[in-house]
Amino acid sequence: MAEWLRGLGHDAVHLSERGAERLLDCEIFAVAAKEQRVIVTCDLDFGEILAASGGKSVSAIVFRLSNPRADRVMVRLADVLGRSRLSLEQGAIILVEDARHRVRRLPIGG
Repeated sequence: MAEWLRGLGHDAVHLSERGAERLLDCEIFAVAAKEQRVIVTCDLDFGEILAASGGKSVSAIVFRLSNPRADRVMVRLADVLGRSRLSLEQGAIILVEDARHRVRRLPIGG
């Protein structure tokens, strides 16, 4: 996925490329905040971490697909990036489902 995103011109990094695939969720969140990155994941915990943080320094795209194969994720991710770039830049959690995606601007409740 990271390689595909780089091919589209995005500055993408997979944790395994840094030998960091065993980081705790909160550590991944801290790295993303420091490097101003968007987290792309199927782990629903990141949405909860962002919602509880009260901040808007990190955005996340969280996939909840019935078929999470890479080709399906890429189709949905391309659509979300095309439609929600500004929201991601300003701070958002985007939940991506099979037929739709929902954008929650950060901070939640703020």
